[in-house]
Amino acid sequence: MINKLLSYAAGLQATGINAARWGIVIVMLWIGGLKAFQYEAAGIVPFVANSPFMNFFYKYDAPEYKQHMNKEGELKPENVAWHQANHTYIFSYGLGTVIILIGFLVALYPVFPAVSAFGSFLVIIMSIVTLSFLITTPETWVPSLGDAEYGFPYLSAAGRLVIKDIIMLGAGIATMAQAARKYLTAQQTSG
Repeated sequence: MINKLLSYAAGLQATGINAARWGIVIVMLWIGGLKAFQYEAAGIVPFVANSPFMNFFYKYDAPEYKQHMNKEGELKPENVAWHQANHTYIFSYGLGTVIILIGFLVALYPVFPAVSAFGSFLVIIMSIVTLSFLITTPETWVPSLGDAEYGFPYLSAAGRLVIKDIIMLGAGIATMAQAARKYLTAQQTSG
């Protein structure tokens, strides 16, 4: 019985990779689309402002943003005005466009596997940049507010969100490898 189950499970590798690919596509399209909304744009400010790779996109340096953050669902017009001056929304629109484009590239696997492999490569790069936020963004760790459980290894909500990109990294590698193999196999059979 165990061998039958394991034999069945062993045959699911391609199905799992395809599920990971469509998971990437859904996440990229959805999260990329949300970057057009102010609450999502403001939500990424701590990551971008503290990142040595991205902070130049904003007008104001970290940690000034801490005084201008709206909670999700909250509207404070003075904070919106600050984010407009900070280029928060413009950056988010651009980032969202890039993320959506990556999602579309990955989705082209059935027709253009080489393009899809490149899209998966971009997922890998994006995941590495996102994981760097664990080092650069103070908000990814539980702050010292009196409890003994703070700092490393205690991930905050932001940190728990970021650490999940390890899964995106692995999915990007698996889907890139499958797409590259499909492209190379087609080249060998046609050439």
